[in-house]
Amino acid sequence: LQGNGYGPGFEEENTSLEQQAMLKTDGNSYLESPSLPDFCGCSPGWSSAFYGAECFDSEVHSYLKNLGKQKSSEPQNIDAKKVELEQLLMMETKNYRKTIKFYQKLLQKERRSKGPETKSMLPKLRGQLREMKSKVQFLELVKKYQMMYAEQWGVESWVLPTVIHSGKADAVDMTPMDESSLLLYYNTEKNQCNNQNGVRVLQAGTPLGLMAYLYSRNAFLEGYVQQFLYTFRYFCTQEEFLQFLLDRISSTLSSASLDPSTSLTKICNRSFYILQAWIEDCYSVDFATNTDLLGTLKEFISSKVASLNGYRERLLSLLEDASARKSGSADLCSGADKCEEESEEGRKTLHSLCKRLSEDVSRKNFYWKLSKGMGPIGQYQRERLHRGSAVLPKPCCSSFTEESSVSLARADEVEPVLLNECSVQQLCWQLTLLQQEIFNKCHPVHFLNSRALGVKDKCVAVPKTVSAETVSLKVCNLFLSKCIQDQYLLQLLKNADSISTWVAAEIVTCHTTKRQVSLLSKFLLIAKCCYEQRNFATAMQILTGLENLIVRQLPAWKILPAKVAEIMEELKAVEVFLKSDSLCLMEGDRFKTLPTIPSAHVLAMHVQQLETGGFTMTNGAHKWTKLRNIAKVVSQVHAFQENPYTYAPDFKLQSYLRQRITRFQDADISALAADNCANFHQIPAEKHSRKIQDTLRKMKATFQ
Repeated sequence: LQGNGYGPGFEEENTSLEQQAMLKTDGNSYLESPSLPDFCGCSPGWSSAFYGAECFDSEVHSYLKNLGKQKSSEPQNIDAKKVELEQLLMMETKNYRKTIKFYQKLLQKERRSKGPETKSMLPKLRGQLREMKSKVQFLELVKKYQMMYAEQWGVESWVLPTVIHSGKADAVDMTPMDESSLLLYYNTEKNQCNNQNGVRVLQAGTPLGLMAYLYSRNAFLEGYVQQFLYTFRYFCTQEEFLQFLLDRISSTLSSASLDPSTSLTKICNRSFYILQAWIEDCYSVDFATNTDLLGTLKEFISSKVASLNGYRERLLSLLEDASARKSGSADLCSGADKCEEESEEGRKTLHSLCKRLSEDVSRKNFYWKLSKGMGPIGQYQRERLHRGSAVLPKPCCSSFTEESSVSLARADEVEPVLLNECSVQQLCWQLTLLQQEIFNKCHPVHFLNSRALGVKDKCVAVPKTVSAETVSLKVCNLFLSKCIQDQYLLQLLKNADSISTWVAAEIVTCHTTKRQVSLLSKFLLIAKCCYEQRNFATAMQILTGLENLIVRQLPAWKILPAKVAEIMEELKAVEVFLKSDSLCLMEGDRFKTLPTIPSAHVLAMHVQQLETGGFTMTNGAHKWTKLRNIAKVVSQVHAFQENPYTYAPDFKLQSYLRQRITRFQDADISALAADNCANFHQIPAEKHSRKIQDTLRKMKATFQ
């Protein structure tokens, strides 16, 4: 099977890699992974699932092909490529950081003197920073492409039936077989530029066929592996997938050291890379929640993989690291951040510039213009929220995994003093950090099959009376019956419900109309600040709280300033926009997103819409085009997690907010409102007395 955009150049690199794969020791040949030092991190992650074959364009391929070659006639050399790429990346990153510091000094000088020379230099320097950041990001993408060593073990399409039969106990039948019973393809249009035939694209397949396609040439580079890891639970369980991989390793292990060019060797090594990618991407949703599955894998690695040089230690180390990250003892940083050790001063400088440029972008480019006559969505439906990101590498935010230690025993004595004392920006930032802490724990797989968890198309998706433990998987379950599903999505939605209830409760418990107007204005401005900073989760949670039936009937709305009241329409317009397109937050310049937190409920509804309809064709084959679209939508979860907010945490304010939210999370808004006279329209006493007298006169007249 011919891949998209990966021609003879990549095969040439594969050949050179295979030639380095044999090591002679004591007259015998042993298989050694040529990429052993880079074994960890073989998968390109969410970008592969989202962009597919377009993740690595021809420019990346051409750039990598010319790396490490002094002359065009020289052969490919993977080691020379690695050395040159690392040097270029280090040099560009160093220059980039120096320019950032120089930019920061100019900013300070401009504030003091405001000289014309400084003013003219700042725009030019800002443009240079953007260009330098683009160069660094491009080199990081090339590095990610270079690390796709798993493709050297890919097999041609006619070998895929052999992949399936290689897991059987009997002898391996190497006779080419027809793959039409396993996989269905459709052909793209003929390429007129090079007169080549169109490329075959996978359309559907049986569970065995889809698992076998993981071994196909360019399956990693074209995004299939990542898309499969997100969606395989629709047609096979975690145990079945693991057993499929282990069977391939067991049946080919003894023959894998003979010749790196044989199908058996490729199947064996490819199995290890697929297993590694699975652990890297889905440990938290598959292995951490299933101790039996994890035990089976560890036992197999310890007892069966000892003969393969390096794989055993690497896989066990990978499992240990993944377990540490799950328990919160390791930092969740992006790949670029892991490779860089920044000083505290450098972090502060980067954070300061990042914050300033992010705010500039939000103020200048983020508009919601309400259309008169065409409905609120008319003018901005085609506008995208995605804007260029700040030009800085982002420091990892602290993970607020521990709940506040403040006792809630005296919560009834706490008054909403800080809400009035703190600025809108302070509250927006701290609510965003609290939301980010919860969002960073979720995984794309959490948003799949949400109907089985009881998530419905309502503002409040999870009833207060239903806990995560009592939700039963009924006929709406789209996963296989024995497939274990993590229910973290319910925690996300429950948290959103709690914040909405807290917003409503804080407003209806204000004892004067004046304080209600003040608090309504503050929450509206906080929501506006949140969506301008692309924290759509908190913005929509506040909107839900303000749209509470009791809150909407408050007299305070009538005396709310007109400019503030318009924000309510803006929030509704944002909600309509978010619901209109499942990928609206991913539009724009790739790899340059601003920090973003999507609305969990809106995203779950988009996935449910994609899940509507059958997953299988009339012949029983599973529709891969449908599964691929689902994987593309949920992959944005990991994309947003790569760009954390870098606001300075205020632990005192966060503790206070947690306390107030916890206090009101199960509150009855109607009961709270009934105890407060400010929530009712008051009739003046004189007018009320006159109405009673008029009624008495009318009644008296009827008896005369």
